[in-house]
Amino acid sequence: MALRELVYGLYARRLSARLDRPRVPRHVGIILDGNRRWARAVGEHPSEGHRRGGEKVSEVLGWCEESGVGVVTLWLLSTDNLARPHEELEPLLRIIEDVVDDLAARGRWRVHPVGALDILPPETAAVLKRAGDATSGVAGMLVNVAVGYGGRREIADAVRSLLQEHAERGTSIEELAEVLDVEHIAEHLYTKGQPDPDLVIRTSGEQRLSGFLLWQSAHSEFWFCDAHWPDFRKVDFLRAMRDYAARERRFGS
Repeated sequence: MALRELVYGLYARRLSARLDRPRVPRHVGIILDGNRRWARAVGEHPSEGHRRGGEKVSEVLGWCEESGVGVVTLWLLSTDNLARPHEELEPLLRIIEDVVDDLAARGRWRVHPVGALDILPPETAAVLKRAGDATSGVAGMLVNVAVGYGGRREIADAVRSLLQEHAERGTSIEELAEVLDVEHIAEHLYTKGQPDPDLVIRTSGEQRLSGFLLWQSAHSEFWFCDAHWPDFRKVDFLRAMRDYAARERRFGS
């Protein structure tokens, strides 16, 4: 075991040293998948998988910061996840609250809630808002915590906000239809003002977005990893960085 850890450490350092810094993605989106499957594989309750997954968050953010990533979006809870059984959802929400509180307490990163806070339990929404307010002046890496997030819901919310804004200005639907373009909608997304994700990572072997950053990921690169989220290693992350740097991005051209 000690030899294995030594070899692993040397390999991670080698990958890090060879990282093409000018080609590191500015914004990395991460779908933290596989907590429950990890728990089943080791004979534990799903809540233990969520707990171990929560412990992984700050470690991975450290890797992102060390590599020079400027923005990270973590998908912690989808709108669909809110339909899970009460006995699983409640512990999961408490774990997410602890994770967000911990990120804010570190004072190292700017925490930005991303999602429909109005559909979350009040105590969870309060934790997210408090973390955002407490870190709003932090100059470090921006960390979007996507809780109660769904890509379709985000686009619907953006369009709703856009219509409300123009209604307040007295703009008619006909007038808005004549000038409406993609940038008008982008200005009302949860991530408005941020660069779109250059790279989206999903753990646990699934090769789909499941609604994650549907609008923003139009030109993103994707990297899928077989490891469940609690087992995601630094070498996995560095391989994703290396693979991204080697790609020729065409942006649809």
